[in-house]
Amino acid sequence: MKLLAVEDNRPLLEEIVRLLAEDYHVDAADNGDDGLYLAEQNIYDAIVLDVMLPGMDGFEMTRRLRAKGVATPIIFLTARDAVADRVRGLNLGGDDYLVKPFQKQELKARVAAILRRSSPMTLNQTLRYREIEMDNKRREVTVNGTELVLTSKQYELFEFLIQNKEQILTREQIFDRIWGFDSETTVGIVEVYIHQLRRKLKAFGYDADIRTVRGIGYMLSAGE
Repeated sequence: MKLLAVEDNRPLLEEIVRLLAEDYHVDAADNGDDGLYLAEQNIYDAIVLDVMLPGMDGFEMTRRLRAKGVATPIIFLTARDAVADRVRGLNLGGDDYLVKPFQKQELKARVAAILRRSSPMTLNQTLRYREIEMDNKRREVTVNGTELVLTSKQYELFEFLIQNKEQILTREQIFDRIWGFDSETTVGIVEVYIHQLRRKLKAFGYDADIRTVRGIGYMLSAGE
């Protein structure tokens, strides 16, 4: 899973990143403008967001994200402990609130809890798309009960497409999520794996569901 941490206190930001990086991939920004840009360009599972930021504060960043339809869960970090501030943050679209100073393990627990609530699937659930089922615990895929054999990366790519069905995913978003921009390969690998996945789905009549959005990326859709 992938998180975004936005905090202007650099030592605290580095500490948050180190802490969460034990379990997740974490991107970081030390101001609201950069945080907003990252949140709009990438798909995150959760955002850990400081309220008091230089320039655009966390509340305004949240307002803009929600106005654009970005529903990523947000945990506010703030020194403000007034009830009015908490209510404002939650009314703007925040999902949780943690007052500074906080215990490291509490932040980890709150992140884990918000991911459990918001995740499209848990370890014990099956993800479904039409007649396709993905058993995340066993990492098995079946189509009408027949097994679809996928490599690890093919599985992750197909899972990402299903989780974001009917949404356009850019090549860069897919590459960042599945391989990571620090990978030694290039974004061109996305096209290779899309081709491989389509070829395996063709036997079941699902290859055309992975649609190419020319110049942008791909979308999983059963529509015409």
